[in-house]
Amino acid sequence: MPFTGTIKRAFIITIPHSGERVPDETPWLATLPETLLMCDVDRYVDKLYAPVLQELEIPHVKTEWHRYAVDLNRWRDDVDADSVQGHTNPSGKFPRGLHWSITTKGEKLMPAPMPLETHDVLVEKYFEPFHRDVRNLFSAVKARGADIVYHLDAHSMPSVGTKEHRDPGERRADIVVSDSDGKSCSAMFKDLVIDAYKSAGFQVGYNWPYKGGRVTETYGDPQRGQESIQVELNRALYMNEETKKLIPEKLASLQNQLKKAVEKIFAALPAV
Repeated sequence: MPFTGTIKRAFIITIPHSGERVPDETPWLATLPETLLMCDVDRYVDKLYAPVLQELEIPHVKTEWHRYAVDLNRWRDDVDADSVQGHTNPSGKFPRGLHWSITTKGEKLMPAPMPLETHDVLVEKYFEPFHRDVRNLFSAVKARGADIVYHLDAHSMPSVGTKEHRDPGERRADIVVSDSDGKSCSAMFKDLVIDAYKSAGFQVGYNWPYKGGRVTETYGDPQRGQESIQVELNRALYMNEETKKLIPEKLASLQNQLKKAVEKIFAALPAV
């Protein structure tokens, strides 16, 4: 959803994986049980950040659409022969690409590759609008005179790596901050973000097991005045990872923790 409010600081947030709506073009997802359908969704991340986004009026873009159908933290060509019929990328190259064919637990999602026409429709209806809104937000902040736009891409992660992850069986930190091995933002912004989450009481990891995604790769370009960082939140802090349900008694305290972290980042960045 595009942001239409007031821009106060050179700071924006994106939330590309919290959407739960299944597009009509991907009916195979509509019949999946909830625990499977929500296996890799950043469920509730938009809800967790909502209070601070609203209070500080931080420009942001989030989606309502499910990542298994169109993963907005990928590039449009991150597909293979398992997800799009006849594609030149071989089977297994992008099993969790733009269109997910298997989950991070190795469970099959697609009964068969989709036609190229369906892929094209999904890109035009769901992928392009989100990224157009992000580009427009960067441009809007720069139009207010900002030399640098600082961007936080908010996600969530399983508490323990699966066999499909880089860290199988490893228990993860509360927060993982990643900057594409230092390419997507300055050390100043990275240090600010890490310190902000630590100050709010989180245990913070850096560039492991996540190094950043296509969003940080696409928008993180310090030479162009765009600094992007990815922040992963441990799901065990707020949800039952088996049922995929929110733990209600943890909601308010975690929202407050996240608010403290984001407030510290916000206060340290330039006004526009």
